[in-house]
Amino acid sequence: MALIAELDAYQDTLYPAEARYALDVDALALPCVLFAVARDAGGVATGCGAIVLNEGYGELKRMFVRPQVRGSGTARQVIEFLEAAARARGCEVVFLETGPYSHEALAFYDKQGYGRCGPYGEYPDHPLSVFMCKQLVP
Repeated sequence: MALIAELDAYQDTLYPAEARYALDVDALALPCVLFAVARDAGGVATGCGAIVLNEGYGELKRMFVRPQVRGSGTARQVIEFLEAAARARGCEVVFLETGPYSHEALAFYDKQGYGRCGPYGEYPDHPLSVFMCKQLVP
């Protein structure tokens, strides 16, 4: 819960509420949601992420790594774990929506093989949204 609160506080500094499409904590507990938390050696939560399994695709949500551990590989470990879990459940493609001011996130997703695409699902085409996707199976 602390990680989600930190992510929300960070997002509040970048984007207006109407341009944010976050899952709340209750939604993260739904059966269609794969949620992972990374912890350090002392058990302190350092990062998290989720994939929502929809009909025909997954959606990456709530990726966040605390600033003090960025660059340590935590985000890569979380996303690889989530992608493997989604693939094991038959998911072939993962989409995500982020914002144009999230420069670190955009660079990270690009490095992980996500490419720019158009809006998907119920998302509107909005200037504060960047859409990306990645095929999990060739």
